[in-house]
Amino acid sequence: MNFRTLDLNLLRVFDEIMAERNITRAAANLAMTQPAVSNALKRLREALGDELVVRSGYGVEPTPTALSLWPSVREALARLRAAFTPSSFVPAEAQVTFNLAMADATASLLIPPLVAIIEREAPGVTLRVLPLTTRDPRHLLATQDIDIAVGHLPNAISAVSIEEMDPDATPEFGHRRLYSSHYACVMRRDHPLAAQELTLDAYCAAHHLLVSVSGRPYGNIDETLAAMGRSRRIVLTVNQFFTAGIVVANSDLLTVLPRHFLASTGTTNKVAVRPLPMELPRVDVEALWLRRRASRPGHEWLRASIARAAAAPLRERTPGASPPPLPSEPDALEGTLA
Repeated sequence: MNFRTLDLNLLRVFDEIMAERNITRAAANLAMTQPAVSNALKRLREALGDELVVRSGYGVEPTPTALSLWPSVREALARLRAAFTPSSFVPAEAQVTFNLAMADATASLLIPPLVAIIEREAPGVTLRVLPLTTRDPRHLLATQDIDIAVGHLPNAISAVSIEEMDPDATPEFGHRRLYSSHYACVMRRDHPLAAQELTLDAYCAAHHLLVSVSGRPYGNIDETLAAMGRSRRIVLTVNQFFTAGIVVANSDLLTVLPRHFLASTGTTNKVAVRPLPMELPRVDVEALWLRRRASRPGHEWLRASIARAAAAPLRERTPGASPPPLPSEPDALEGTLA
């Protein structure tokens, strides 16, 4: 390939196809016809000597070459866009879409107050919420069109924090703690174990439901029990906290949830919550983003708005009560739910 003769407009088409994984949607986003996008893709394929994408279902899937090229192409386009786009961001006038990744329980707590902020301050802003199925979304942020990932991300935050302490390193990711909680054992209200102290023997003898966003058949609880020479019987593994609440409320299974997630299951009045018979680390909910995206117009406002919205789940809500007022300051409340 001769880079000097490459039509750089083809890279915009490539970037949009990679982001959407669909040629029709890419064409709509670029205000081009589908044949024009297909022709541009053909020219880029010929220039690079690779298929780049192949048909898959209702869309396309990238080749290894495309996956290796895309981060560099996306970063270069982002830098050009930032250089030619006014740096000022006026929320009331903005017409922009932000992509967020988070689990269902996090979204159920965070998105309602965030939408209220948007409707009040930035009515032209659009949000897309995608499922977060990993505790380490760094690769996802680097290769997908996602502005911010939100969740309990202990491994990712630990790695990023270590990188930040290296004076010779240039941190690739930014992060901010939004709020904290603790794990608790949840069971149906009339469960035989609900009326007594939950001992380690009783806990291990019971049958359990595991919530695993990644699909792994074990979790922090199992690692902690293994270190104690104990184990438990996991009957069911699900990847949604809402599903976990419904199942536990209607079975003899026990599950473990962060306390602040319990409200999102809609089963608060049907379950009993008991302290766990072992010590577990605190659950920190963090926002994580790629620093090179932070220069995108509105990204700083988005981060501040998420922090403001994150304060709302920490405030006590009672059924039928009016929702708490939105925080007016950009700093989130950081607390611990016992």
